[in-house]
Formats: sequence, C-alpha cells, structure tokens
Amino acid sequence: MEFLHSLLENSHVPIFTAFILGLLTAVSPCPLATNITAIGYISKDIESRHRIFWGGILYTLGRVIAYTALGVVLISILREGASMFAIQKAVSRYGEMLVAPALILVGLFMLFGNRLNLPKFGFSGGGNWKRKGGTGALLLGVLFSLAFCPTSGVFYFGMLIPMSAAEAGGYLLPAVYAVATGLPVIIVAWILAYSVAGLGKFYNRVQVFQKWFNRVVAILFILVGIYYAVMYYF
Repeated sequence: MEFLHSLLENSHVPIFTAFILGLLTAVSPCPLATNITAIGYISKDIESRHRIFWGGILYTLGRVIAYTALGVVLISILREGASMFAIQKAVSRYGEMLVAPALILVGLFMLFGNRLNLPKFGFSGGGNWKRKGGTGALLLGVLFSLAFCPTSGVFYFGMLIPMSAAEAGGYLLPAVYAVATGLPVIIVAWILAYSVAGLGKFYNRVQVFQKWFNRVVAILFILVGIYYAVMYYF
C-alpha cells in the first residue's frame, strides 16, 4: 500500500496516475470485500477454466462500463462548474443504499432460485453459464462499482474526476481506473483457470464439489450484503 502511495505521489502522467488510483481502490476495504465476493461467484463454475477466466474479464468490463459512463457525466458537469461534493454525496448515498439488499437478494437467488419460477439474471446456482453466468459477472461489475465507501469515494470523486476534467483526453481515464480496480479479479481468475483448473485430479469429483461451493458462494454474498447493511443502516 505504501509503495502504491509513493508511486502516486511521484506520478506526473495522468494515465499512470489513474491506474495507480484504481489499484489503491482495489485493495481498499470495501472494494476488496466486493472483489472477494466476485471471485467466489466467478470461480463457482470450475468445470470450465475458460469460463472462470472470461468471468473475470466480464466482471472487469462491468466496472469499466459503470465507471466510464459515470465519469463521462461527471466530467461534463464538472467542466460546467458544478460542485463535485454534492454529486459525490448523492452517488455514494444511493449506491451504498442499493448494494446491500442487492447482494442479499443475489445470494438468496443462488440458494433458492432453482425452486422458484423467477428470472435469475445470471445469478442462479445452475443453468447455462454462457447464457447466464456471463451476464451475472457483468452485472456484478456494474453493481459493485457503485458501492462507494469513503476511501474509494475520495480516489474516484476527489482525485480521478477532477484530474480527468482538467485533461484534454480525460474521458479515457475512468476506463483506465476501472481496469485497475478489476485487475486483482482477473489475475485470480487466471490463476484459478490455468493453474488449479489444469490439475486433472481436481475434477474427479467436480460435480459434488460445485454443488456445495455454489452454496458457499451464495452465503458469501449474503454475508457481504449484511456487512454493507450494517455499515450503511446502523
């Protein structure tokens, strides 16, 4: 962490600064909790290593979409002279308000969704990953991007967006930042896909393992949702 802060203080290149800000965000407590949850979700379909890796890519893409879309709006508003503090307060408030119940609902869908005739939006414990799981990873990336805590809020609203508004090519910087926030998930997904997943003996009882692992991931979603609920509502 101190090494990243040192790089940030000595950086004079906006793209590099945006990337370092993204890495600092990724290892902050709240984003770290969501990234761990995302890794659990992505790695639950362990019968295909390619799905695990592409799940990490799609999750990061979801973060890129959310941070870039929000960044384009904020940069445009900031260049018109609006106050960033009021915008940050509103986004942080509603993002934190939504993420806790959303995580709990996702966990419940993964636990009990197969018993109900309801749309799963990619979060059911079973089904075709290519049609559903990829969508779920993408949606998680978008959802978790909106879960701003004080530290990530300072990095994004207080440092990244003002810097982006002052640069000619500033609209690119939120995307660079977003890629860095999802980079740990991509790295872990790659390790799981092409290291652990390459061990043939690991797949001897994959169906039994996956059944229980899906439940563990669902419980993880619920616990992280409760964690955010306690932080926000209490």
